[in-house]
Amino acid sequence: MATFLYKVGRLAFRRRHFVALLWIALLTLAGIGAASAPAAGSTSFSIPGTEAQKAFDLLDQRFPGSSSNGATARVVFKAPSGEKMTDADNKATVEKTVKELADGSEVVSVSDPFTTNAVSKDGTVAYTSVKYDVAGMELKDSSKNALEDTAAQARATGLTVDVGGDALQAAAEMGIGEIIGIALAAVVLLITLGSLVSAGLPLLTAIIGVGIGVSTITALAKTLDLGSTTSTLAMMIGLAVGIDYALFIVSRYRAELAEGREREEAAGRAVGTAGSAVVFAGLTVVIALAGLAVVNVPMLTKMGVAAAGTVVVAVLIALTMIPALLGYAGRRIKPTGEKAKWLGGGSAKEAAKSARPNMGTRWASFVVRRPAAVLVLSVLGLGAIALPASQLQLGLPDDSSQPTSTTQRRAYDLLAEGFGPGFNGPLMIVVDAKNSDAPKAAVSTVTDKIKTLDDVVTVSPAAFNKAGDTATITVIPDSKPSSVTTEDLVHTIRDEGAGIKADTDAQVLVTGTTAMNIDFSQRLNDALIPYLGLVVGLAFLLLIVVFRSILVPLKAALGFLLSVLASLGAVVAVFQWGWLASLIGVEETGPIMSMMPIFLVGVVFGLAMDYEVFLVTRMREAYVHGEKPSQAVVTGFKHGARVVTAAAVIMMAVFSGFITSSESMVKMIGFGLAVAVLFDAFVVRMAIVPAVLALLGKRAWWLPKWLDRILPNVDVEGEGLRKLDAENSTDSDPDGDRELVRA
Repeated sequence: MATFLYKVGRLAFRRRHFVALLWIALLTLAGIGAASAPAAGSTSFSIPGTEAQKAFDLLDQRFPGSSSNGATARVVFKAPSGEKMTDADNKATVEKTVKELADGSEVVSVSDPFTTNAVSKDGTVAYTSVKYDVAGMELKDSSKNALEDTAAQARATGLTVDVGGDALQAAAEMGIGEIIGIALAAVVLLITLGSLVSAGLPLLTAIIGVGIGVSTITALAKTLDLGSTTSTLAMMIGLAVGIDYALFIVSRYRAELAEGREREEAAGRAVGTAGSAVVFAGLTVVIALAGLAVVNVPMLTKMGVAAAGTVVVAVLIALTMIPALLGYAGRRIKPTGEKAKWLGGGSAKEAAKSARPNMGTRWASFVVRRPAAVLVLSVLGLGAIALPASQLQLGLPDDSSQPTSTTQRRAYDLLAEGFGPGFNGPLMIVVDAKNSDAPKAAVSTVTDKIKTLDDVVTVSPAAFNKAGDTATITVIPDSKPSSVTTEDLVHTIRDEGAGIKADTDAQVLVTGTTAMNIDFSQRLNDALIPYLGLVVGLAFLLLIVVFRSILVPLKAALGFLLSVLASLGAVVAVFQWGWLASLIGVEETGPIMSMMPIFLVGVVFGLAMDYEVFLVTRMREAYVHGEKPSQAVVTGFKHGARVVTAAAVIMMAVFSGFITSSESMVKMIGFGLAVAVLFDAFVVRMAIVPAVLALLGKRAWWLPKWLDRILPNVDVEGEGLRKLDAENSTDSDPDGDRELVRA
């Protein structure tokens, strides 16, 4: 592979005009496609095979035109102090509001709180439910504006009025954090690479790659049913790996220049060596992201595949556009150890500094001398941080996790105040009595049974379809939607449904947003171990091919698991327990999002392998070329530690930028990924990896002979390039070689 990529790098360097125009053309096409594509609606959230999804599908069949997936809004009214909603003036305001809401073009129905018993017992709070025929993200702006204007008019009469539900759902708003993250990445690149031009190349290529990826996702969003979170994840991952991969190659290019190679040759060798590491690092990320398909949740599968596509673009750009831009940069790219004059380059102080062992060399030498102590301290430290993960509670966010400044959160609090916390998470019971001899009696049996259960506040009368063979019942729990008690109630109703079916031949299904969230969390929990096995297993096999070792990939996988557990512990401490939550704008603590563990496993594994591949390939390269195992560790750090450190800081800066998002899911993922990179890069790869390799010695690179024979030789360490050097030397000066032999 090294020889092939070496040729690709040299070709891109020579044909830089063609390569640059090709990528600019692709970016232009993707941009035109995104600009001309129809606006994407909301992502259809389905969980095939779950009871909640089966119930939704049944409702669409038995209640045609009911718009079971349509947007909903709850307009909540609270009377001024000392008044009640049943007072004449307040009642007139509510009735006028209901009438105005019903005139909306996309409105299916609006309930009257005074005829549907939607007034609290103390008479101070009332609400009306608005049902739309399209999903929240597909609502026209005119419908959303009408809803907000109508609420504002009612509020002007002196009532407290807020709107909950998904009708006012908006795409996540990003703060300035991601801009700050990119700015920090630029500073790190400038310090690491020593010139504006060198620092600008990774940023430029990463932005082009993300632009192509996100524009393509936007262009296909309507066709493939992709939500806004898909492009956010692709941007997050694409920026991080795009900058890192380009940094790896530019750093190797500068090292080749420092060895006296011509610029075209240096570009080819940089792509042949560091580019090989980039290919395999990218493959691990792609495996991790595409592997989300095993969860069997279409939304997650699409997010993973879209982000994986962005990573593929980042790899291709690093292998082709970076050497092309290096050709344009010419002598403005300095060899390793040299900086631009305005950064202190060319001074005697810089020359003296470059002659001393760098920080990576000094640190690796320390670890090699005391590997056991470093290993024990690192493992104990990460283990302590991972302890909160044992108290992990999973769930999905609802309006209670919104900032208190939003009308959705205020509506949630008003409903909880007036009707109890469980009112924000009603359960819908669907009774399929088509095979029952007495459908109404079967539904009555279900209603009576549910009324006897604990944690049930109210059970609404059954509503039958036209055929009279299917009914819906609304159950209000006593606990809030995300509580364990509500989850237990869902399971209890389902357990009781099995006995009811045996007695009446009627099937009982529990659905609704709360039940869907519970099923989603369960699906993710069940898929975590198979997903972990698939991702780690495939990457383990890939790393065996890369490192031609058994113990090195095993060590890489175990170190990754430790860093993931530690990052989960940090997430639990902040988002569930509330430690330092105010520093990152977390206003409400609660269960950790169900998809958080599986995202951490997938994304962090791929990113962690970036550092593993780049750092350890330099060690293996030194070992293969004759150095002792302990010295190879030091050599690997000498050449790779600075770059890996810079790459990790850049990733942390990029991920931290997403913590400012208004979307709780994006905020939590950004924080989790940032701390995971911190733990994995600076503790696992910088401390545990050299300590373990120092303890193992030659055994680290052991591979059974039978396996060595059947494995393909991908030549990540560039041994083929050394042979190419020898052949070129022989061809160019055969007489000199003969003289050397005679001597």
